[in-house]
Amino acid sequence: MKAIRSFAVRASLPEALGALERVAANLRWSWDDRAVDLFRWVDEGAWERAHHDPVKMLGNVPAERLAQLVDDGPFMAFLDDVAGNLDRYLRGPRWYQRRAGGEDLQRVAYFSPEFAVTEALPNYSGGLGVLAGDHLKAASDLGIPIVGVGLLYRQGYFRQQVNSDGWQQENYPDVDPHGMPLILLSGEDGAALKVEVDMAGASCVAQVWLAAVGRVDLLLLDCDIEDNDSEEREITDRLYAGGSEHRLRQEIVLGIGGVRALRVAGYAAEAFHSNEGHAGFMGLERIRELVVEQGLGFNGALEAVRAAAIFTTHTPVPAGIDVYERDLMERYFSSFAKECGIGFDDLMVLGRPPSPSEPASTTFNMAFMGFRLAGRSNAVSQLHGEVSRAMFGSLWPEVPVEEVPIGAVTNGVHTSSWLGPEISEVLDRRLDPGWTEAGNIEWERIIMVPDAELWRARERARERLVYYIRARLRKQLLARQASDTELGWTEDVFDPGILTVAFARRFAQYKRATLMLSDMERLKALMLSSERPIQIVIAGKAHPRDDGGKEMIRRLIHFAKDPEVRGRFAFIEDYDMEVGRMLTQGADIWLNNPRRPLEACGTSGMKAAINGALNTSVLDGWWNECYDGNNGWAIGSKDIFDDPDYQDRVDAAALFDLLEREIVPRFYDRSEGPTPRRWVERIKSSISTIGPFVTADRMLRDYTLRLYEPAARHGREMSQNGYRRAIALAEWKGRVTDGWSDVRILEVEGDVTQASVGEERALSARVRLGGLSTEDVSVQLAHGPVGPNGEIGSPSLIEMSIGDCEDGICTFAGAFSSHRAGLYGFAVRVIPSHADLNNPMDIGLVTWA
Repeated sequence: MKAIRSFAVRASLPEALGALERVAANLRWSWDDRAVDLFRWVDEGAWERAHHDPVKMLGNVPAERLAQLVDDGPFMAFLDDVAGNLDRYLRGPRWYQRRAGGEDLQRVAYFSPEFAVTEALPNYSGGLGVLAGDHLKAASDLGIPIVGVGLLYRQGYFRQQVNSDGWQQENYPDVDPHGMPLILLSGEDGAALKVEVDMAGASCVAQVWLAAVGRVDLLLLDCDIEDNDSEEREITDRLYAGGSEHRLRQEIVLGIGGVRALRVAGYAAEAFHSNEGHAGFMGLERIRELVVEQGLGFNGALEAVRAAAIFTTHTPVPAGIDVYERDLMERYFSSFAKECGIGFDDLMVLGRPPSPSEPASTTFNMAFMGFRLAGRSNAVSQLHGEVSRAMFGSLWPEVPVEEVPIGAVTNGVHTSSWLGPEISEVLDRRLDPGWTEAGNIEWERIIMVPDAELWRARERARERLVYYIRARLRKQLLARQASDTELGWTEDVFDPGILTVAFARRFAQYKRATLMLSDMERLKALMLSSERPIQIVIAGKAHPRDDGGKEMIRRLIHFAKDPEVRGRFAFIEDYDMEVGRMLTQGADIWLNNPRRPLEACGTSGMKAAINGALNTSVLDGWWNECYDGNNGWAIGSKDIFDDPDYQDRVDAAALFDLLEREIVPRFYDRSEGPTPRRWVERIKSSISTIGPFVTADRMLRDYTLRLYEPAARHGREMSQNGYRRAIALAEWKGRVTDGWSDVRILEVEGDVTQASVGEERALSARVRLGGLSTEDVSVQLAHGPVGPNGEIGSPSLIEMSIGDCEDGICTFAGAFSSHRAGLYGFAVRVIPSHADLNNPMDIGLVTWA
């Protein structure tokens, strides 16, 4: 039966418990252990039944219990303390407000298709969402003014259940935002705040919810409202579900609707950050605003938008990028192009492939648009930066791959969200109160912890994980109507004293979850050893349409059913933030074996590291820059083979060798007493060297200083005086691009046949500039040692000075000295030069001698 009218019902608390509602409404409780203790005190059973959602829990607490709490003096005192701590956190100055000489950054808008703040808000699928949630939480801790923008999915991402044959099943339970820690924003008239976007001629309306993430607001757009027809209501149904058109419709709401939501909700952002290409249409909407509202031409508006935009790429493989066919784009964006004052073909240029051999108008690539609409872009680890510069270098065809304008900010993890109580207690005794949110954690203090104390903490964490695994396995079997007899073995599964290996990933095939099954005899020998056994716990989901990933899960499930090993090998279903916390906090070894270099970053190993687990990983992603030989183990080498099957055999052999010869013997070495000193030594090395680097605090400081502040400053400058500088830059780019084919280096002269180390050599170059002026270009002298391939490795660059000019031909002079013996070389090039270019390689124009 359909209701004729619906309305929201919220928990009604006694006035004396008003602070409890305020604490529950701000998601900062999700990383405040004392707030969680407060909710458990209210009603621990209700807290567990509500799946750790305090808003839902408070709606189910009996009135009699609430009355008891009002009369409970210790509880009320604790409530006042927790609420007061939240108030001080929200109002007091943080790192960004306290730092000397800092800029007054107004606000950064951070767009992402998913945000994992807490499992009470199931708006995420995996790593991208977890990173986005940690991004907001760290920004809150540091006081960086950010507002998040995403979508509210009424069915979220799927809940995983495995059938009797080991095949993944997907369930999509409905979520009720009215019963979640969300606020429906309203306008001055009291009605829900809404935005409207065009969907190929149909109107789509989205209402805007707000989640308070500490000091940061997260706006979530929701299309499942009565204003829409059924097709439009389904746009925000599920995350990463449906076909290409459904994804496009979601991305239109996220990008275009997200910018409009910021405007109507009153958030004035100076910089706009797109977390992957899914939100890329926000750049188009900002261009449309400037064209329609400020009267700018398209190219001038584009330059104004680019100046304040940041694009982060997360994928190292082309298959991970959304690409849309021309006819689909034309249905949804032909009228949008007209609003922007351009033809549809001109809009398609933003997402066209750079290769001249591929027709420019057949497909629209969201990553290409992301780079073209952002003045600053980055990958998510140093190695991923190298991969991205090679992968997307064709967008700047004349630019050397090492100078392709894609930087790197290595991801990080939010310490308070992922650090377990065992290691936290160890550090609490040695660091100042509030150390996890201070932004300057002294991880090296772990070195001073007595070995026995640290080892006891790790043993408690492993024991907690073992009890969790037993409970989850029992729950999984009950879901399949298992009998009491079938449930009995779960009571003794896993051993708190055994070396515990964890593998938890998205089940993409390049992550090779089944690599360990490549030699089952060696694997069984390790698990069933009578003296030095290991046990392995695995978790992860495959995309609903990835049968290859599902097959990997099926193979692991079948292996786990083997009566010989099932006590020491387990697959935990429905991988989410809770499972991730338990595994990263309790495992001894965190296993990661992707095909190099296909792991963009991978942050789960970071979470494990700060909890004292030792990473055993292929040298990919973040591990490639953090591994030092003493803080974990590297699987194999950096060699990459053309034959993937051979690569798998080599890496599997390397993994088993590490386990048999180094990892297992070190863990069980008790030659100096009950504490494994050599193992603890490596734990200390891991935490002290990895901890300072992998925090989201470090990541946010990098983003703020290297990207956010420069982008905001550049955006302000370009908008001054009616966007005069943005218009001028667009005109200059057009003129330089049109005239670049006439630029030639006619001659380079100088005596450089032989030189002594440190001896200076002078050069001159005659350059034809055609219709350009000397102010439009920079002539550079590059020099350095020459490798076996004839390339100058990491060349030094010298700006050559201008001399005489006649009839468009100018002479430039420069000098250099060789700083070491051996084969040495030089090159001369011409590149565009303009004060408002963010990067001299921005246009992709280079002329070489």
